[in-house]
Amino acid sequence: MNKTLVILVVGLTPQLVGKHTPALKRLAERGGSRPLNTVTPAVTCSVQATLMTGLPPSGHGAVANGWYFRDLSEVWFWRQSNRLVAGEKIWEAGKRKNPDFTCAKLFWWYNMYSTADWSATPRPMYPADGRKLPDHYTHPPALHDELDERLGTFPLFTFWGPMADISSSRWISDATRHVMETRDPTLTLTYLPHLDYNLQRLGPDLSHPELQRDLRDVDALCGELIDAAEREGRRVIVVSEYGITPVRDAIHINRALRRAGLVAVRREKEREQLDAGASRAFAVADHQVAHVYVRDPEEIPKVRAVLEGLKGVEAVWGDREKREHGLDHPNSGELVAIAEPDRWFSYYYWLDDARAPDYARTVDIHRKPGYDPVELFFDPALKSPKLSAGWRLAKRKLGMRQLLDVISLKDTTLVKGSHGRLTDDPAMGPLVISSEAGLLPDGAVDATDFKALVLAHVFEGDESDMASRQTATDVTSA
Repeated sequence: MNKTLVILVVGLTPQLVGKHTPALKRLAERGGSRPLNTVTPAVTCSVQATLMTGLPPSGHGAVANGWYFRDLSEVWFWRQSNRLVAGEKIWEAGKRKNPDFTCAKLFWWYNMYSTADWSATPRPMYPADGRKLPDHYTHPPALHDELDERLGTFPLFTFWGPMADISSSRWISDATRHVMETRDPTLTLTYLPHLDYNLQRLGPDLSHPELQRDLRDVDALCGELIDAAEREGRRVIVVSEYGITPVRDAIHINRALRRAGLVAVRREKEREQLDAGASRAFAVADHQVAHVYVRDPEEIPKVRAVLEGLKGVEAVWGDREKREHGLDHPNSGELVAIAEPDRWFSYYYWLDDARAPDYARTVDIHRKPGYDPVELFFDPALKSPKLSAGWRLAKRKLGMRQLLDVISLKDTTLVKGSHGRLTDDPAMGPLVISSEAGLLPDGAVDATDFKALVLAHVFEGDESDMASRQTATDVTSA
C-alpha cells in the first residue's frame, strides 16, 4: 500500500492557487490539478460525507450541516456522530481491501464513533456551572492527553467566531504531523479551515491584503504537511469542499413564512423561540440553500408560492428536482430553496429584534436553528468589542454567569462571501490537487468519485497490488 495524506483546505479554488500559495502551486505543477464537481448543497457536512462514502446526500443522509429531526421535532446543527452518515466509509473500504489498512481522520466532520483507527474533532466541555471550555474529542482516548501535552489546549475560540484565525489550523496541522510520525497511518485525513473565515468576511477578493496573508499562512501549513508526507514516502492529495463567491445580503426566508402564517413561535420571558413541531412550514437555512419542511402536504403549493415570490430566491425544488440533484432523502425538506448567486439565507424568524432569543447575539452554533455567518463579526455597534468580550469572559472565569452578546442582529450585509449553490465559474469552485498526475482523470473529478480516487492513490502501483495483478495474469495465461 502507498501511504497517502489528504489535506482538505476549506474554500480553496483554482483562482486562489498562485503567487500567494507557492507550496500548493508546486504540488499542482509537479502533479496535477482538476476541478471538483461538488454536490448540492455545497456545505461542509454534505460534501465531506460524499467524499468519504462516494454517495450523494440522498444516499448518505447528510443533506445539510443540520436538518429537522422529524422524530424529535427539533432542528440540530453540527452533530458529530459518524452514525448519522450512511454508506461504507473510505477507511472501511480500505480495510476490506487490505486488513492492514489504517486511517487517521483529523478534524473532518462526523468524527465521533467512527470506525477509523485514530480520530480527533472539536468538542467543548460544558460544566454544570454554565461555562463552555475549549476541548477536543479523540479516539483512542489516550491520544487526547498526548496532543494536549504536546500542543496545549485546542484553541476552540479561534476555530470559529469573530476571533477565528490561523491558530486553530496550526494546531490541527501540528497534530496531523504528530499522528503521522507516531502512528504511521496508511491514510491520513486532515482539515484546515482557515480560509473559510475571511472568504466569508471579505469575499474572494484577491486584492485584499488580509486574504493574501491568509493564503500565505495556510499555504505555509500545507507546505509543512506536504514536506513531512514526502519525507515519509506518502502520496499527497489536496481537496476543497466548495468555492466561496461574493454576496451582498441575506434572504430572511423564515420571516416571509411567518408573515404568511406558517411559522409558529413560543414565548419564553418575552423572547421568541422557533416552535418547529407546531409550525405549518419553516426553513432550515444553511448558507445559500434552505430546506423547507411542510407539515401538511396539501399546503406545499401555498408554501412554494411564498418562496417563489421572495426576492433573492433563484429556484424552489420539489420532489422531481430533489431527485435530479441527489437530495431526495427523508432528512430533506419537502421543498428546497436555492438563493441567487449574490444572496444567502438567514435563519431569523422573529419580526422584532427585542424578541430575538438570547442566543441570537452570541456565537452558538448548536442552538441556532440555522447557520449564522454573522457570528464571524463583532457587532459594529460595540465601541470596544474585544474589550467587551474579554470583560465578559473574565467574569465567567470568576464564576459569574455572563451572556457573550457581541453579534449583530441588524447588519447581514457584513457577510461578503457565501456558498452552498453550485458555482457558475469553475475557477471559483472547489478543486483536487494530487502529487500523482497519472491517477487523475482527464476532466473534472466528481465528488462521488473522490473516494475511489483516494483508494487508487493507496492501492495502485504498490508492490502487493502489482504482485496480485501479476498472479492474476499468470493464472489467466495458464
